[in-house]
Amino acid sequence: MTRLFGTDGIRGLANVEPLTTELAFRLGRQLAATLQEHHGLPKTRLVVGRDTRQSGPMLEGALVSGALSAGVDVFAVGVLPTPGIAHLTRRLEAQGGVVISASHNSFEDNGIKIFSFEGTKFPDAWEDEIEARLAGPDHAPNPTRGDVGRLIPHRQQAEADYAAHASGTFTFDLRGLHVVLDCAHGATYRVGPRVFETLGARVTVMGAEPDGQNINLGVGALHPQGLQARVRALGADLGVAFDGDGDRLICVDDRGEVRDGDYALAICGHHLASQGRLPGRVVVSTVMANLGLEHSLREAGIRMVKTQVGDRYVLEEMVRIGAVLGGEQSGHLLFLDHATTGDGIVSALQLLSVIRETGRPLSALSACLTKFPQVLVNVPVRKKPPLDSIDGLGPRAAALEGQMNGAGRILLRYSGTELLARVMVEGQEQAQIEGIAQELAGIIRRAIGP
Repeated sequence: MTRLFGTDGIRGLANVEPLTTELAFRLGRQLAATLQEHHGLPKTRLVVGRDTRQSGPMLEGALVSGALSAGVDVFAVGVLPTPGIAHLTRRLEAQGGVVISASHNSFEDNGIKIFSFEGTKFPDAWEDEIEARLAGPDHAPNPTRGDVGRLIPHRQQAEADYAAHASGTFTFDLRGLHVVLDCAHGATYRVGPRVFETLGARVTVMGAEPDGQNINLGVGALHPQGLQARVRALGADLGVAFDGDGDRLICVDDRGEVRDGDYALAICGHHLASQGRLPGRVVVSTVMANLGLEHSLREAGIRMVKTQVGDRYVLEEMVRIGAVLGGEQSGHLLFLDHATTGDGIVSALQLLSVIRETGRPLSALSACLTKFPQVLVNVPVRKKPPLDSIDGLGPRAAALEGQMNGAGRILLRYSGTELLARVMVEGQEQAQIEGIAQELAGIIRRAIGP
């Protein structure tokens, strides 16, 4: 069988191979066997939650059934953000956590992501072991009588616990602030407003009426235009947009301008460094970060370390070098003093901490970063051969990058979760980089487009 686990768990079109109920059931059993073997316990515990997709209960039910049949006790937490499930895995001292979600993808997709007992990414070696188990005979336990796993409904307590945890990362209050929340009709639709209202903000909520099919549909972190319009119309102090599973943050400032992860990293990096709270004076981001971010941090005496695209790679590097702040332009932000994974709600509160401590609005704080013009073109593809094997692509990209005389760059890569090639071009002149991006996208489209 081809490898199931990608950069962010298993993901695909729900109810089509490989993401079927049969696979979810078998995965539940083999995950149970792996946890029991590695933890050496006669009884293990698993936290399972999901986002609002129509296919979520279908896959959740199958996976939970498999785990129960192998003797695992399952805490069913219902709809909850991905970081909430990571937090509860640690709080409930479970041996693992599972999120049924496809994050920012549209509703027809879904996915299965596994956390370790520490609330961090499941070890690669353990994923490999599960894959091997799935490819062979089923040797997972088949307990009977009282040894069958127990299903423990835990939704209300889970939401309260996570809300308390998120609120506890913020040492101020939000009285006097008007915040607009866009919950993307996703996993934050209940707990997001709860956290901000508890902290005293005046909250206007949008994207909080999930119907199973409208998750991420024209709303949320990938589509902030509606949030911009609402912030401007209401004269709000801040707009906050999450994605479907609540691990991303995109903001709209008090002037209605979109502020992505690069701005959050620049603002928080500058502020933490100024207060001696940025160990090593280092921030970790990815190769997709705007060149302006590196320049902004360097001016403040902060070193920027770049990884390949993916919050898992950012996290691994942060742990390796002892950094506490990192993230991606897309809004996956990591504040390791407060969370073990990307957390949109916690990230918003850390940005609001800077606003409260400095007394400056987000628009003013954002002046610390001047972005280079950047274009990103997503090219649908039918397959993913090595990009350097596409005839003419590499030499042409090198020639075009040379024309920018060191004042720009080109990045070509595939999406880790979708059949897309991404062409990113950065430079000083908008018209030039748009032309370069379209030319390179055309080469890819002609070679491997659908």
